[in-house]
Order: sequence, then structure tokens, then C-alpha cells
Amino acid sequence: MKRFIVIILTIIMSFSTLGFAQSEAGSIFLLIAPSARAGGMGEAHVGLADDAYASYWNPAGLGFLEGTELALMHVNWLPNLADDMAYDFFAARRSIPNIGTVGGHLIYLNLGEQTRTDEVGTPLGEFSSYMFAFNLSYSTKLNERSAFGINAKVFHQHLTDQGAGSEEGKGSSTDFGFDLGYMKKEFILPRMTMGLTITNIGPKVSFIDAAQADPQPTNFTLGLNYNVVNTEYNKLTLVWDVNKLLVASYPDMDWDGDGIIGGYDEDGNATNGGYNKDGKQETAHTDPLWKAIFTSWFDDWTLGGDIDRAPSGNLSDGIIGGYDWIDNNGNGKIDADEGEMVESEGGKYNEYGQKEVGSGDERTIKNELRQFEHNFGLEYWYANVFAIRLGYIYDYEGKIHNPTMGIGLRYGGYGFDFSYTFGEAGHPLENTMRFSLNWAF
Repeated sequence: MKRFIVIILTIIMSFSTLGFAQSEAGSIFLLIAPSARAGGMGEAHVGLADDAYASYWNPAGLGFLEGTELALMHVNWLPNLADDMAYDFFAARRSIPNIGTVGGHLIYLNLGEQTRTDEVGTPLGEFSSYMFAFNLSYSTKLNERSAFGINAKVFHQHLTDQGAGSEEGKGSSTDFGFDLGYMKKEFILPRMTMGLTITNIGPKVSFIDAAQADPQPTNFTLGLNYNVVNTEYNKLTLVWDVNKLLVASYPDMDWDGDGIIGGYDEDGNATNGGYNKDGKQETAHTDPLWKAIFTSWFDDWTLGGDIDRAPSGNLSDGIIGGYDWIDNNGNGKIDADEGEMVESEGGKYNEYGQKEVGSGDERTIKNELRQFEHNFGLEYWYANVFAIRLGYIYDYEGKIHNPTMGIGLRYGGYGFDFSYTFGEAGHPLENTMRFSLNWAF
């Protein structure tokens, strides 16, 4: 059954943006971007957030809106990978004089049917998986040019109704979190708006085994929105969001340089524990939220020591190095399969030919900068009736480099939006189409 849970999570991670660090966090479905309008602009919307979807993108944007609005989006979820998955999003907002704007949204992700297996892979029947989140929003103006917003959310994830074999607990969880948003108009330039959000702030999320809990995908976003043209019949807006996941995650690393991973407990007693003699955890772990908000900005650059590696990238033997490379065939390349790795005390390599000793020193600020995701977009409106949108999603670590396009229609308070995300053949985002509706009154 674990195999099918991994498949489900892989699908979610493939579709949502911020792929650079999604394997470090849980509840990744909270990062799936709603609104076909935003989808057409490369999923850049934090600095814009001027409709009911603001309850997701930046609750502070609600503070500048008047009246009432309803919004709805439905997507056949990743049809290239499965034919029974769907994503639904419903949002509403209403302004209240002298109080502010209240709103919220509901997310439902249907993951379809999966096959239950035992620990050796024997089929045991079918089960369904789904996830949903309920969010309440409040926003108010701080002055005529700035606003603050907050979200409170409860979300439930149901991967399966029971574990397999010795697994503890059930494959479901119910958790809570918060979002904070800020928006400032006329930021630096008269036509520029700036938005800031920190989303998914809350306790860790666990499935099956609480000891393997993962942090929520706490995310920081800076968004800028610039009105290049703003006349009666023509409006052209450029938008840019930059995202950073505030999750500090470390693989098995030799922090104290003694050549082994762990070997002590938290109090420095010699055991088979995952800590070094100084009480620092060396086995794979993540920082708690209060600490990760700070350490996530340089954990991939300066924190940690030599890395315990293996070909699959997720296995380790607890020993750092121990082998030297002997270039028997003189081709200048490490050929571990040809017996060129020789055991040697103090050797820099592992038996697979991967450098471990000194690997922590080779990390640079480039490793950290690659953790940022960038979303670019533009939107052109003619007479506030018809819109054309273009965008681009750039995520180095997540291997997402996807152009987007979209169109929009508005008439009498009713709105319709469509977006299309391009992708290479076989990419999970290939041919992704989104449709959304809204009604303002």
C-alpha cells in the first residue's frame, strides 16, 4: 500500500508549483493554484489578488474590494496520468462597511480509486483517496494604500483508511493552519502594487506513523504588480511572484566530521541514536517551524556537513567516505562498477564513487538561489470585457519551465476564464486546462 501512497503524493507534487522542495513537506495539495485567470499569468497573483480568489492568493487583497462575489473552478486533474482525479475550488467574499471584508474558500481534491496491497504487494481490494480544506478570511484596510489579511484553515487528508502490516495509525489526518497577507499600493512607483504572504503556518502533519510527521508547506511569496497601461479601453499589467518554501530539511549529514552518522543520543551518550556527541541530530530531519522560518534561507548553502550519499539519493550506510578512486583504465572518470573504488581509511568517496568527504564545503549560495520559484505574467484587457494573458513558470529544482496562456470575459458582473499550461511531452503539466467562473454583485 505504501507504493500507492507514494504514487499519489508524486502526482500532487508534479502538478503543484514549488516543486523544488515539496518532498520536504506534507499537505502539498494546499499549494495547488486555483483560478484560471492566475493560471494564464504563470500562476503569479500575490501582488494582484483583486477578486474572490484573493482568499487563496493574498487575503490582504480582499480589503480593497467592495460588494459581494462568488467564484468557482473545476479541473479534470492530470488526465495524462489518471482519468478519475478532479480538483474543485469554491470561493466567496463580502465587504462589510466599517468592518472590512470577510471571505473564504473550499478546496476538494478527489484522487480517485487505488488498489490496496499488503507488505509483499498482494492486492487486497480498492479504496478511495481525497483531500479537502476549508478556509475563512478576513481583511481590512490599514489606510487608503495598504491592507492586511489573515486566513484560518482546517484541512483533512484521506489517503487510506488503515495502514499495512506493522504501520501505526490510519492513513488520514486533520490539521489546521494560518495564512498572513499584506498589500501596498503605489509601492515605490505610482502604478506598482506589492503583496507579501506567508501561508500554511501550523503544526506538522503525519500519515500512518506520527514519528514520520512532515512540516506543512509553509511558503513565503513576494508579488509585484505594475500597470504599464491604464486607460479607459486598454489596460496592460505585468506581474511577478517569487516563492520560497520556509522548510529547512537536511539529509543524513556528518555535522561534526567524525566520519559517521549519529552514534549518540540527544544527551551525548554513546548509543545507536541519530545524534552526534554534541547533541546535534545527524540523521535526516527538518527544523521545527519557528526555526525553519530563519534557517530555510541558508540551509542549502551553509548548514550541515558531509553528505551520506547513495545512487538512489535516499539510502545511506551511516559511514562517510571510506573509499579511494583508482583510475585503472585511465579515462579520467569514476567507474565504480569496474572495481575502481578501493577501501581506504579516510577516503573521500563511498563505494559507489560519490564524493562524501568535503561535499558540504562545496555548496554555494547558488544552491540556495535554486530553491526559489519564479512566476511571470502579463494581462491585457480591452474595455474591461475581454482579456488575453501570457505567463511563465520557472522552478529550477522542480524542473518546471512551463509557458502559460489564457483568456477572460467579463459582462454584467459575470466572468469566465480559461488557461492552458504548456509542457514537454510526458510532463505532468502538459496540456493542463483550467476553467473558472465568477459573479460579482
